[in-house]
Amino acid sequence: MSYTESIGSRTYRFADLKTLLAKASPQRSGDQLAGVAATSEEERVAAKMALAQVPLRTFLNDPLIPYETDEVTRLIIDDHSPQAFAEISHLTVGDFRNWLLSATTDTDALTGITHGLTPEMVAAVSKLMRNQDLIAAARKRPVVTRFRNTVGLPGRMSVRLQPNHPTDDVKGIAASMLDGLMYGCGDAMIGINPASDNLAAITKLLHMIDEFRQRYQLPTQSCVLTHVTSTIAAIEKGAPVDLVFQSIAGTEKANASFGISLALLREAYEAGSSLQRGTVGSNLMYFETGQGSALSADAHFGVDQQTCEARAYAVARKFKPFLVNTVVGFIGPEYLYDGKQIMRAGLEDHFCGKLLGVPMGCDICYTNHAEADQDDMDNLLTLLGVAGINFIMGVPGADDVMLNYQSTSFHDALYVRDVLGLRRAPEFEEWLESMQIIDARGALISAPTRQPLLEGARDWMGIA
Repeated sequence: MSYTESIGSRTYRFADLKTLLAKASPQRSGDQLAGVAATSEEERVAAKMALAQVPLRTFLNDPLIPYETDEVTRLIIDDHSPQAFAEISHLTVGDFRNWLLSATTDTDALTGITHGLTPEMVAAVSKLMRNQDLIAAARKRPVVTRFRNTVGLPGRMSVRLQPNHPTDDVKGIAASMLDGLMYGCGDAMIGINPASDNLAAITKLLHMIDEFRQRYQLPTQSCVLTHVTSTIAAIEKGAPVDLVFQSIAGTEKANASFGISLALLREAYEAGSSLQRGTVGSNLMYFETGQGSALSADAHFGVDQQTCEARAYAVARKFKPFLVNTVVGFIGPEYLYDGKQIMRAGLEDHFCGKLLGVPMGCDICYTNHAEADQDDMDNLLTLLGVAGINFIMGVPGADDVMLNYQSTSFHDALYVRDVLGLRRAPEFEEWLESMQIIDARGALISAPTRQPLLEGARDWMGIA
């Protein structure tokens, strides 16, 4: 089905639904690279006007990637709930935007339609929304998950402590981990990106974190971000695996480029579940995504990068994850050129994920060859804090020495918690207070009379 829209004496024609979605997208370098972007601002406005009139039902009847050839499409269609969709089934995309922003649409209403939404629906409506709209709607849709603590509660924001090291040196990782904990970070998880997929090294890191956690009764979870097949192998060898990690994308072909399928993710989910290591809940998958991943694998099928990204959240939702992280600026300026594009993408991803019931966090980041700087990241950090982001990254100095990109620091987490009044996960906050790292208000204790964590941890870890 084609779509048309006139502006003045000029009529714009869009060949199909995926073309319309791509042309309606805010400007970004990845869509330009793919050759699917609008060629002018007028064409973009025309596409938005035409998209606003599309009934939401159309997305169920006109898949962007054929059902017969793509397992992600089959997942989206097969898992769709007509009952949940009934509340909004009569709306167009434009009407849906108005419904989302209505004062009468509250958390219960948004929760009720979760499984009636497809990624394409939420991607479509996001293209009609300003940044403030994305923030306002996402803020009304908290997603709460639990493993050893509770993440995503309103008024709280967690931090993934990321103590990476270029050679996986255990002492270096331990030092960064201890540093982050002393700044009150780590309630989302302690997550290490290993320099290699060597199973022995991965297992060594898992044991180190777990021994520390048990020694200090630390109510958080760990993850070594290796390929899912390596995690399964580690589980089979008896390693103390908490969260199971995998990068995912929004098409079957893109996921195949990562060496995964839905069946393999199911196997990993079942392996992690068999360990029963959660204490307050059983959400245990940790997924990372990023706009441009399908295009970089030549697996986008002409679909714009933001819609492909939203489709990845349907994959995540299937496995009831503890955390989902859009690593927003990591792939580079070929996909998100500058700070403005990175900020918009971060807000879009958070909004789309939350509407789909996914516990969204964001690695607020950029590579050194992008037209972006730390001020852009400060802006996005603040906006996502207002929008109700579940978690952000805590990287020593905001500079990841292993992955070689710029993210957010332990101090950045202190800033956004202070200015927005955000607390940590409740179980983790109680632990920090018991260790005399924070006071009853949640503020760091600048001159504690004693520091139980430091008194023995440095000697135990072999840190001078």
